[in-house]
Amino acid sequence: MGRPLPGVPVNLVDPVSGRRVDGPGEGEICLDLTGNEGGRPLSLMTGYQGDDGRNAEAMAGGFYHTGDVASRDEDGYITYIGRTDDVFKASDYKVSPFELESVLIEHPAVAEAAIVPAPDPVRLAVPKAYVVLAPGHEPTEETAASILRYAREHLPPYLRVRRLEFAELPKTISGKIRRVELRTREEQLADSRIEGEWRDDQFPDLKG
Repeated sequence: MGRPLPGVPVNLVDPVSGRRVDGPGEGEICLDLTGNEGGRPLSLMTGYQGDDGRNAEAMAGGFYHTGDVASRDEDGYITYIGRTDDVFKASDYKVSPFELESVLIEHPAVAEAAIVPAPDPVRLAVPKAYVVLAPGHEPTEETAASILRYAREHLPPYLRVRRLEFAELPKTISGKIRRVELRTREEQLADSRIEGEWRDDQFPDLKG
């Protein structure tokens, strides 16, 4: 994403402690409202009309909370990771759906992909991909194995996609993927084997 523009007091704030992250690190992108960095940004809204509760949540702790998670390097460059409500933990590692999806759509068979946490008895949650296939590709075992293998080769072990299902993605009117529907489905079907779902333990060369 680059560096913040002049006059835009961007901070990274730890979403758990609420403390500002100084120097390189990771946190929620927030705008300082206290005047420590030149005052309230002129481009920022005054608030949600008629919704005091939402205002209080968005402006908590002297910051405007964007809901976007990012990392900052030694030179001050900011890299987008995902939304605070989309990032989840697998084996105690933070998983950004955006990062995994960016790798999956590089596979020629993948037109669209959405990553959500799937409950797991060992890791608590594992990354699962809902995939829309590109024209000319069929939802077969071979296609599933090829996509899982590609993800394995291009992602570190702790970000490995463990499950995959071919499906149409639920979307809002504006075209945004409704991950909340997919997460809810995973939670409801947590104790059952989902028909049409492929898991990495079904393919011997993908174990580990």
